[in-house]
Amino acid sequence: MDLVINRIIDQVGQVLLGKEHQVKLSIACLLARGHLLIEDLPGMGKTTLAHCLAATLGLDYDRVQFTSDLLPADILGVSIFDRNSSVFQFHPGPVFTQVLLADEINRSTPKTQSALLEAMEEGQVTIEGETRELPTPFFVIATQNPATQSGTFPLPESQLDRFLMRVSLGYPSESSEMALFKGVDSRAIIKTIKPVVSLPVLSRLQDAVNDVRATDQLLSYLQRLVSATRMGDKFIHGLSPRGALAWLRAAKAWALIHQRDYVVPDDIQAVMPAVVGHRIRSVERGNVMHDSAGQDSMFDYLLKTVDVLGATA
Repeated sequence: MDLVINRIIDQVGQVLLGKEHQVKLSIACLLARGHLLIEDLPGMGKTTLAHCLAATLGLDYDRVQFTSDLLPADILGVSIFDRNSSVFQFHPGPVFTQVLLADEINRSTPKTQSALLEAMEEGQVTIEGETRELPTPFFVIATQNPATQSGTFPLPESQLDRFLMRVSLGYPSESSEMALFKGVDSRAIIKTIKPVVSLPVLSRLQDAVNDVRATDQLLSYLQRLVSATRMGDKFIHGLSPRGALAWLRAAKAWALIHQRDYVVPDDIQAVMPAVVGHRIRSVERGNVMHDSAGQDSMFDYLLKTVDVLGATA
């Protein structure tokens, strides 16, 4: 399994140059059976990552471009009357796929955004009173533009919490950008990508995340980090129990990617920005953390306040 994970990382990394950490986080998110939110400026490679990941894993892929006039039925599907059979025939929407790219999700109205909630949480949708199961695996990669851009509707906290991780790709390094200038267009590369893993193997990798061990000492460290977000005057509110469980699940997936069947403190710390940053509110900023400077300050505070061995600064 270790070889398979490395092949996935290497193949995606050949298209998304210089972003190994973000690629690993995306794969960890999928293995942990979560959903991924990518927040960045247009043209940073968000769509490329989603398409390349689906092609590498051999999964069905669909894309929805979110706009202000998009309706829930455009995502979930709709029943249309068939005059020949005199019955309503259900036409599934793009949500019935294995990897769904919800592109620029914050450009649609809250009503349309919420249409994804049941699908992301339950792996099913209820349409016209009938519950329909979604394919397995079901992985939503949503992208959003910074809230400062015009024509955006910020995601409410209840919907942000549905995403296991939120990442930002950022600008490429000088060497990576030079390689982009000299290389083949990424869209052409994606068309040539062959899957490196079968669906049964991917399912076993996801199951293996649950088998990754966490000692009582490690769980104590995680619990003290969580408690630190709920105490003092740094945060408006702390991390919820669901957020804490998401943190542990992500750390287990990160450990698996690094060929370990046990969690170490570095795993907890490595996934902290992606898992925690969109779930807690800073008193200083007064909002869910969106900017990197605010996030870095918040994480530095937690790491300095909570000692791995149990002492409190």
